[in-house]
Amino acid sequence: MSARRVARVQLDSPVPQLDRLFDYAIPHPLVADIVPGVRVKVPLRSAGRMMDAFVVEVVADDGTERPLSSVESVVSTMPVLPEGLFTLARKVADRAAGSVSDVLRLAVPKRMVRAEKAWLATPLPGTPVVPTESLTRADATLKPYGGLIDALDGGERVAVDAPPHTTGALPRGAWADLLAAAAVHMLARGRSAVLVVPDYRDQAQLMAALADLVPPEAVVRDDADQSGPVRYGQYLRTLAPVPVIVVGRRSAVYAPAHDTGLVALWDDGDSLLAEPLAPGVHARDAALVRQELEGSALVFAGHTRSTDVQRLVEVGYVRESAPARRQSPRVVLSATREGESRTARVPSSAFAAAREALAQGPVLVQVARPGYAPSLVCADCRRPARCAHCAGPLRAARPGAVPVCAWCGRSAHAWTCGHCGSVKLRMASSGSERTADELGRAFPNTRVIIADGAHPVAEVDPAPALVIATRGAEPIARGGYRAVILLDGDRMLQNEALRVGEHCLRWWSNAAALAAPGAPVHLVGVAGPVARALATWTQPAYARAELVDRAPLRMPPTVRVASVEGHARSVDTLLAELREAVPDLDPLAVLGPVDTSTGPDTPTSRALVRFDYAHGRAVADALRAGVIADALRARKSTKEKGPRPRNTLRVRLDLPEPDL
Repeated sequence: MSARRVARVQLDSPVPQLDRLFDYAIPHPLVADIVPGVRVKVPLRSAGRMMDAFVVEVVADDGTERPLSSVESVVSTMPVLPEGLFTLARKVADRAAGSVSDVLRLAVPKRMVRAEKAWLATPLPGTPVVPTESLTRADATLKPYGGLIDALDGGERVAVDAPPHTTGALPRGAWADLLAAAAVHMLARGRSAVLVVPDYRDQAQLMAALADLVPPEAVVRDDADQSGPVRYGQYLRTLAPVPVIVVGRRSAVYAPAHDTGLVALWDDGDSLLAEPLAPGVHARDAALVRQELEGSALVFAGHTRSTDVQRLVEVGYVRESAPARRQSPRVVLSATREGESRTARVPSSAFAAAREALAQGPVLVQVARPGYAPSLVCADCRRPARCAHCAGPLRAARPGAVPVCAWCGRSAHAWTCGHCGSVKLRMASSGSERTADELGRAFPNTRVIIADGAHPVAEVDPAPALVIATRGAEPIARGGYRAVILLDGDRMLQNEALRVGEHCLRWWSNAAALAAPGAPVHLVGVAGPVARALATWTQPAYARAELVDRAPLRMPPTVRVASVEGHARSVDTLLAELREAVPDLDPLAVLGPVDTSTGPDTPTSRALVRFDYAHGRAVADALRAGVIADALRARKSTKEKGPRPRNTLRVRLDLPEPDL
């Protein structure tokens, strides 16, 4: 009699106590269909219901004749979870004290039956061929970066300073050509490349750059904008045993491409690359884990250098790569001249530069906020105008419009200042629409284009135009902008966030990189280290200085930070268990807990834990064990008499902005 076959499965459940492999007996009729990577349905005895699961491993029974439940059915015979992807998800989840099922939910799309049948009915794709001319162009693009080609071939980790200009008359940045060249170089060597970008506009630029070098079948697009069947079909394409170039957003970092030789991230400082869903792992951290597992090359490219990447450079884990010939935009720090009103939003120097540039082509004006008047104040006491219902800020959609609350959406028809009793309002700031109105009057007979969240614009033609764009929404101009005016810089820097300086530097640098060669870039009303870094184009030096300032304060990324929140008693218990599990933890590692209760019946609290990277594994394991123990205690308490609070304990590691 042959040995019983056993399937070790990973349940698709976020419940912390189920975050492990479970053994199920394989019925004889299903032996041929159940292989590692397939989806199955299995019974969960404790809950009395069926659950979806992935088969991770198939082994022979150990001969103990232990009682095992049997696999109920096979959802699909298509193996969609490769061993490498499960290992990556497991490592990422362990690093973030999370569940592997949460990571797999991001990495593996939902099954689409029709897409799967269509894929199985078509022959496997062939190995893509890179034209000789394309490989020559790609290597020529990489050659100015000394040692970059050798770094790609050797599987090194590199921080690349991207060229701060556009690609001739094409509507894309030169950075897209650089990353496309690295991917083509790797594809020509028979290995895959995974390129991760923050948003759809960056993705479109990268896809356009690749379209000029390789055939369409060599590129796979991976993002949530695709329909379910299309995305699932693209995912199945990455599982094929042939090299491919994957281009997508943050979840694309998990793409199981065949023999991955390169993982590249564009602009890792962008908050869009931070995953908001549990376990909240940043694409940069997932890429670092993947590179360690696969030995592939890892490239961080950007116009600026995030402090996270700069820390890796400082410790020698990542090396720098810059072009042999330094390129930088012509940045001018504009301020009001003598005789000008200090309240003037656009100094005469920037105004004159815009007027002169409009004779040649488009001019970009970057503003901080969308809308007409993003904030209103009392006309008498200058205090912020607040909603009488929720205390949210009031804003105006157009001149003379009734103020509307930005939080609850209620109209403030009869607003009265709570401080002085005045009924008069004053506009305290100008959004994109108000700026367009003002500059449109200052430059008559000039085309005005608004680009923000409500008015998305991907590109503009080289004809003269005023382009008013919010930070991060700037369209690409063919041939580059003839001038760039960066307004509201002082307002952007007034934010009290820890990373406000590097965020502003990134916004301004990305906008400056859209200027035509030699075109002026005016930064209005800003001085200090951030302005100097932009003017001298020394963003890595600014990141280095930020690390020096944050180290004595033990602020990220010089240390890792975890948040613990939930029922006050559960938080206290977890912190005590953490101290016991990691005795070497710094005495001042824990900040808090602070009371976050919204009512007297449910006392809740929140604490922050700061720890060195050397203690990362121990802290993550202890926090995860505490979450599981609390969940088990909460489940056990349901069998006891009397009301008890349900499990609300939540843990998140690597907070970019620690705030109690």
